[in-house]
Amino acid sequence: MTGPIAYLTGEYPRATDTFIQREVAALRALGLKVETCSVRRTGPAHMVGPEQHTEAARTFYLLGATANPARSLAAHAAALTRPGRYLRALALAWRSAPRGLRGRLYNLIYFAEAAVLARHLRVRGITHLHNHIAKSSCTVAMLASTLSGIPYSFTLHGPDIFFAPEHWRLDEKIARAKFVVCISQFCRSQAMLFSRPADWEKLHVVHCGIHPARYGPGAGRTGDQLLFVGRLAAVKGVPVLLDALAAVRKIRPDLHLTLIGDGPDRAALEARVREMGLADAVTFAGYKAQDEVATTLQSVDALVLPSFAEGVPVVLMEGMAAGLPVVATQVGGVGELVTHSETGLLVPPGDSEALAAALLHLMEDGEARRRMGRAGRKKVVTDFDVGQEAARLAALFRTSDPPTDLSPNPGAEA
Repeated sequence: MTGPIAYLTGEYPRATDTFIQREVAALRALGLKVETCSVRRTGPAHMVGPEQHTEAARTFYLLGATANPARSLAAHAAALTRPGRYLRALALAWRSAPRGLRGRLYNLIYFAEAAVLARHLRVRGITHLHNHIAKSSCTVAMLASTLSGIPYSFTLHGPDIFFAPEHWRLDEKIARAKFVVCISQFCRSQAMLFSRPADWEKLHVVHCGIHPARYGPGAGRTGDQLLFVGRLAAVKGVPVLLDALAAVRKIRPDLHLTLIGDGPDRAALEARVREMGLADAVTFAGYKAQDEVATTLQSVDALVLPSFAEGVPVVLMEGMAAGLPVVATQVGGVGELVTHSETGLLVPPGDSEALAAALLHLMEDGEARRRMGRAGRKKVVTDFDVGQEAARLAALFRTSDPPTDLSPNPGAEA
């Protein structure tokens, strides 16, 4: 690879996707030039720290550029100077669209965005395009690659895309990608399920990671403080956690839960807390900056994540790096991070009684908490350090063949 790479995702930078920001920063630290692109602008609720503001200022926003008639027409005019590529990309957009008129319409919108992105990439001299989250933004990346001749790759997270792989044409995206980064062995196995055996050699496991040094062990933990960090959405299973909290408080009435995050279910969860008589036991803290999350991790006793579906949750890595025992559900790739009774406790998803029993065990056994916390930090330092994972990813970028035609499309970018 001879030039800069571009990162694309649907919305960047988000408070919920700090792992992408860390990965970009780690690649830059390794000497790669990384430019960031996003389909949509991030809402103000996600601008929780200086990292988000800095990244937002240097990111190219595709939706706004596409909505500019002059810019959009110029991009298509430039793409039409290579009519073969243009027609192949248009045919791909039509062929790979989800069923029905709405699916076709959306893919034509993605094609329009891809033309603008393709021109931007060529003007900027980009030699490789990488996408995070293999849904609509990855469709744009695939089409932009076809239009521009710039190779693309993507990071596959799951779990939601595995619920509708045909809708998102995961097979087509894998087949056309230079390589695919899978965040866990579980993720790779699902990619194998929905792709041709001939494409399996493209599938590489590279973990999302954190900076373990950023998270230190806390002091003055009492055994009565629980923490949840994540989106307040159905997939996270927070109602199950509230049921478990109510049960444990019958034995440990001082037990308190802090919820860091926001999302579509917040109002309903706040109402549920009031109905359950837990208003004094639950704090809704909203989104927090990375430094604030790290500080909070030092003052609680356990991190709990009762999700119904997950990839490999970065927040569990953060909790373990801070020397916390974690309680999580046995879903997706969680078991590749959390070893039951060694670095934390795993419970069946949706089982509030099992979750309550696990929480009570940790709250009443300080030595178990400390032992699991030590083992958890060791696991993260060994296997989930963002520096070492970024080095693996950088090696993939550096071995990717650059496009043979690096000349920009005609015309300066508007």
